[in-house]
Amino acid sequence: MWDGRPLLSHVRDACARWADAVVVVGRDGGIADRPAPGLGPLGGIAGALHHAAIHGFDSVLTLPCDTPYLPEALVASLLRRAPSYCSDAPVIGHWPADLADALADHLARDGRRSVRGWAQQIGALPIAAPERLANVNTPEDLAAL
Repeated sequence: MWDGRPLLSHVRDACARWADAVVVVGRDGGIADRPAPGLGPLGGIAGALHHAAIHGFDSVLTLPCDTPYLPEALVASLLRRAPSYCSDAPVIGHWPADLADALADHLARDGRRSVRGWAQQIGALPIAAPERLANVNTPEDLAAL
């Protein structure tokens, strides 16, 4: 909880400013990771790309629920180009939906499941955050936020 609401609610609200639709991946009631649960952030990105591709979206902006505040400048930079990702937190990215099959193939071949590794493989543009990103993984991180 942060500011009286779950971290996920903050991220969902932020996404609504930048996206035509907001979906949650890997949680009850959300979109399933692909091709199976337990694949980490790349499984979530694969689920989002698959959902986007079958529903006619051109691209996906991925944001983790443990980063409730994102600088507008970072998101604006990511949205100018797909594929692109935050070099400081690679799960924050902008990915073309037509990469859904390529990511599924990558997950079948590469056991490392590194978002940064996949991003580099597809030639995604790394974009540095203009300021330090809050990443809430502990009670101390939450207190610092």
